[in-house]
Amino acid sequence: MEEPRTNPESTTVLITGANKGLGRETARRLGELGWRVYLGARDESRGRAAAEQLAADGSDIRFITLDVTSDRSVAEAAETLSKREHQLDVLINNAGITGEIIDPAETLPQHLIPVLRVNVLGPVRVTHAFLPLLKSARDPRVVMVSSGAGSQTITNDPLRKESTYPHLIYPMSKAALNMITTQYARSIPGIRFNLADPGFTATDLNGHQGTQSVTEGTDAIVSLATTSPGPTGEYRDRDGVLPW
Repeated sequence: MEEPRTNPESTTVLITGANKGLGRETARRLGELGWRVYLGARDESRGRAAAEQLAADGSDIRFITLDVTSDRSVAEAAETLSKREHQLDVLINNAGITGEIIDPAETLPQHLIPVLRVNVLGPVRVTHAFLPLLKSARDPRVVMVSSGAGSQTITNDPLRKESTYPHLIYPMSKAALNMITTQYARSIPGIRFNLADPGFTATDLNGHQGTQSVTEGTDAIVSLATTSPGPTGEYRDRDGVLPW
């Protein structure tokens, strides 16, 4: 027996990698707006705990198992949502890893592969699987969580912090994600695709050394998710549009 579908008038969002950090904070903020939030995480115990904690204040936040590196996991998540929802209004591809911190001269192909699986192939896999649900929404939008480290201009600007960390792996993955997103924006006119740079935010990815709070780090994500109607093919942080 199929589960009954929920109210189609509710705004629905799916967030990957949302059991902690930027993803969790985004889930909290959108939940407080009255959205129905599907909190995606590959670790069931951590994901369920995060969803339950965030839902304790009355927000409609639900856990869904989602490993962005697994075809089967993503397909099952898409099937689960299609049984529960009439549409998916917003998809936030947040899941990401930095990879090993290795000098470029010492970096080998095998060092790149785990990061590519999550940061590049993951958003492609998830986006493809949820396109049918997105296309059923009135104003569907996809927010890719990128980084200033993916910008050619920023990483070559000596005044920017991103230019001071020579690293092949993470910047390469975000530059690839930027290109993927602009190609989606050009080729799928019915869905808006944008990129959010959280900035130097204190999260697990940088050992909580960031200068911004996790709430500040989600400003661009939440802005792009909630702006309707709005742009497509845009790359921005909390202060405005970024150079490619």
